[in-house]
Amino acid sequence: MKIFYTDTFKIPLPAKHGFPKNKYPLLRRRISEQLDNQAVEMSIPEPATDEEILRAHDLVYFRRFVSGEVTDKEVRRVGLPWSLQIVQRARYSVGATIAACRVSLDEGLAVNLGGGTHHAFSDHGQGYCWLNDSVIASRTIQAEGRAGKILIIDCDVHQGNGTAAILKDDPTIFTFSIHGKNNFPYHKETSDLDIELDDETDNETYLNALEKGLNESIPQSGAYLVIYLAGADPYRNDRFGRLSLTKAGLAQRDALVFQHCHRAGMPVAVTLAGGYAPQVQDTVDINFQTILTALEFQQRFCLSRSVSS
Repeated sequence: MKIFYTDTFKIPLPAKHGFPKNKYPLLRRRISEQLDNQAVEMSIPEPATDEEILRAHDLVYFRRFVSGEVTDKEVRRVGLPWSLQIVQRARYSVGATIAACRVSLDEGLAVNLGGGTHHAFSDHGQGYCWLNDSVIASRTIQAEGRAGKILIIDCDVHQGNGTAAILKDDPTIFTFSIHGKNNFPYHKETSDLDIELDDETDNETYLNALEKGLNESIPQSGAYLVIYLAGADPYRNDRFGRLSLTKAGLAQRDALVFQHCHRAGMPVAVTLAGGYAPQVQDTVDINFQTILTALEFQQRFCLSRSVSS
């Protein structure tokens, strides 16, 4: 299974900043140490080009972001200080989602160890997100003629408001977001399908709601490709989560998504989105579970393809 990473491009942050940037190299190290390199292949992607990014973002906004002309208010809204390094990291992170989409169409499943920056709107960033990788990747794959319709399954605990806003008039990309009702963003946009959950939602309630959403969104979307945001932040100990899923519950969530997509014959590109547990190793554990589950289903895809051929 091919995995793309971008943590070698550093994000300069002030001391005690709340964004858990260390989760990325820690996860990559865990994969390197515990998975056979014959089972996974990790690499740095090509960065997203201007042409690719502008399929989702306003030209004026993008130029200001690249040149550092964003305002203090815009920086506060994103929560990540602007720098040339963060522009570079954003380009590569988007590139990783594009690469995962391309590979998944050939091999059934591929992973970006970052991505899931679903709070970025066409003309502004928000909530740790400067560029919207899911929309950019979707429209790039469409422009390449690789897939006509795409389904975005967003299981981050926060609504994918930027994704929903950009795609509100685009019938070719179906947006499904399952998220905390009372959580950020406090003004929700309208996805093609939104499932809102109460605070303290447990494993069983979450999984039942997710299954209903998958049963609705997959046939409605008519999609040939899925982008799956496997956020670790529905975890019960997450600082920003407000739900009560356990690690085992989140592993079941991943398996449920992959099962439905596999049954429908839909390739999946995985991004890992948010995760803010006080103990960063908890987030790494959840992300690593996602990798293990993805690997299992990618191997099933390869086996079924070899049998059918």
